[in-house]
Amino acid sequence: MINERLQRPVLVLNASYEPINICGARRALILVLKGVASAEEISMNAVHSARNTMRLPSVIRLLEYRRIPRQTRALSRKNILMRDRYTCQYCHRTLPSSELTLDHVIPRSRAGESNWENLVACCNPCNNRKGSRTPDEAGMKLARMPRPFSLHTSRHLMRMLGKGDAQWRKYLFY
Repeated sequence: MINERLQRPVLVLNASYEPINICGARRALILVLKGVASAEEISMNAVHSARNTMRLPSVIRLLEYRRIPRQTRALSRKNILMRDRYTCQYCHRTLPSSELTLDHVIPRSRAGESNWENLVACCNPCNNRKGSRTPDEAGMKLARMPRPFSLHTSRHLMRMLGKGDAQWRKYLFY
């Protein structure tokens, strides 16, 4: 239970109040305790020690402005699933990550590369149905063409996560 609380998403703001990232509550708490960030919004969740109880932040702000370079995200299973919103790109079902695989739109057996433009989230039944064919050959249509993870994608994900947390809304520009 406590592990689950420490993994909750926390919105990270730059010193200018610009949303720049999302981190886990554990990382946010460490940044606040180190004096690198301040808690702007506090959640109802708390952690307890032998002598203290500390409520976990839901929004933190860095105390010093950080220049954010043009962001590129590492190509990883987690980032592909996040980009595709944990939704199979063929049957449009949203599933937990454990029930999703990655599919090469142009199969590797046909020299398809493992890159942002060729990998999509896919459920097991759709991946088996498609096999080593292209979507057209398998009579399947992609929900949207795969693209690299961009700053726009990051901000969109923050907005989506923010819809579930009223404390985030005033920091996200819709």
